[in-house]
Amino acid sequence: MNCIVIDDEPIARQGMTNLISRAPQLHLKGIFRNAGEAALFLAANQVDLLFLDIQMPGVNGLHFARSLPLGTMVIFTTAHTTHALESYEVNAVDYLTKPINEHRFFQAVEKAARLYQLSSGKQENENEAAQEQKGMIIRADRKFHNVLYQDILFVEGLKDYVIIHLQQGKKLITAMNVKTIHSKLPDSLFRRISKSFIINKRHVTSMDNRNVYINEHALPVGEIYRDEFKKDCLNDPLFSAIKS
Repeated sequence: MNCIVIDDEPIARQGMTNLISRAPQLHLKGIFRNAGEAALFLAANQVDLLFLDIQMPGVNGLHFARSLPLGTMVIFTTAHTTHALESYEVNAVDYLTKPINEHRFFQAVEKAARLYQLSSGKQENENEAAQEQKGMIIRADRKFHNVLYQDILFVEGLKDYVIIHLQQGKKLITAMNVKTIHSKLPDSLFRRISKSFIINKRHVTSMDNRNVYINEHALPVGEIYRDEFKKDCLNDPLFSAIKS
């Protein structure tokens, strides 16, 4: 499981790093002093588990946990016991009080690992309707936006930025390349059709040999993507009702 640590105390961060290094189930991907730094990382990286302090400057851990995408697991790490009930209201995996007991830490990690395995098995069998209710955090206009997959029409790449075209003519511009955002989108709903465009298959209104049409947008299909895209059109039920 990919994990990160968010804590404003240097000693606490070092202690968590030492414990995580001894847990074979975990791969530490980042250490952050506050929720803002972590949110920037989460916007561009896949993380399964957060070790999250509660009392921090700015956004506290409980508020930050409520903004996370569905399926992201949280283990709270705090010196205070007063927030235990609130932590379970945001579906925390566990609640560890500082100084963190080694045995309790590994208990919490084992619990998270079991939940991760169950979640992975469920994800393989999810239907498109359930998948569409999920989303991702996008940083744009100096804010963090929780964007549902079902609201994305298509993604357009512009060098080191992408424009996420949403329903009702809305757009979000974020610092991320096409390859990175493609890796974060579910294959059951999205298809890359060129170096610059990723489409939401459910929103395609028509297509021909050269273009995919989503509402008033004509999106060109790249030469190197064309054969695979044609196969997808033949086999994917999301395309079955679309007429060229």
